[in-house]
Amino acid sequence: MDRIDRQVLKDVSRSFYLSLRALPQPMRPATGTGYLLARASDTLADTPGIPVDDRLELLDAFAAKLIGKDSLWRRDKLKNFIARQDNEAERTLLERLDECFDGLAALDALQADAVRDVVSTIISGQRLDLIRFDEATAAKPKVLKGEDELEDYCYRVAGCVGGFWTRIGFLTMGERFSDSKPDDLDALGVRYGMGLQLVNILRDMPEDLANGRCYLPVSNPIDREELIAARRNWLTHASVWLESGRRYASRLQHLRLRAASVLPALIGEDTVALLAQSEGLPKQKLKVSRGAVRSSLWKAIWWPKKT
Repeated sequence: MDRIDRQVLKDVSRSFYLSLRALPQPMRPATGTGYLLARASDTLADTPGIPVDDRLELLDAFAAKLIGKDSLWRRDKLKNFIARQDNEAERTLLERLDECFDGLAALDALQADAVRDVVSTIISGQRLDLIRFDEATAAKPKVLKGEDELEDYCYRVAGCVGGFWTRIGFLTMGERFSDSKPDDLDALGVRYGMGLQLVNILRDMPEDLANGRCYLPVSNPIDREELIAARRNWLTHASVWLESGRRYASRLQHLRLRAASVLPALIGEDTVALLAQSEGLPKQKLKVSRGAVRSSLWKAIWWPKKT
């Protein structure tokens, strides 16, 4: 797992790699393993050129292997997915997927259960995504039906990660993790994770709309003015949810923990600000600069504890 962390993790997620490096050592194995397994399932779900039914089948086999049903795992079909990857880091991750499962098996039983729970929840969101947007096109887009569907999706693919982070923190560090009540911290973490996913949705709108996917609940996904208004409204939601990340981090005991936990919120806030500056609907995905990421990292290092 250490070699995979160095070779792949940095390439597949710039911000998460920085957070993982800042984490205290006891939290790293479960957190890194969980991230790589979730990223691998996401790569399977998004693999282009493969029918949706085949992607769903391999995702189901992936979920079965997570809980020890190795006989259902389809290494033969995985080869086809590997061959379709344009991104070298994601291709390497799939090629070395067995090492990720080995990392899961090497974890303490309670930590391994936490990883299985969170990755299984994420996969349930990825399955819903594939089913909902099957056959969607730019000319005939599909849209989530309401705020409940959007919030449920944000929970499944990211909000649950906030709960996982809290669970692993208390399992590995106990009172050294936080002196807050676990349930209170869990609620903040879930809301924080949902905010990060909402930022991703808003940032990725140009690409998603081009593929016929509209995650914002609007009555007419080809009505530009309605999309602009919905985008403005959900940018406000994202800012509010990201504030939970600041509060979450401030309740952690360890300086490195606070830095690792607040960094995605700071990068997310810069992304929201960048998106808010653009008028209308951007034609391409906007991304904060490396300089902004370095600035957020510096702020995170000195993030204060709530007194």
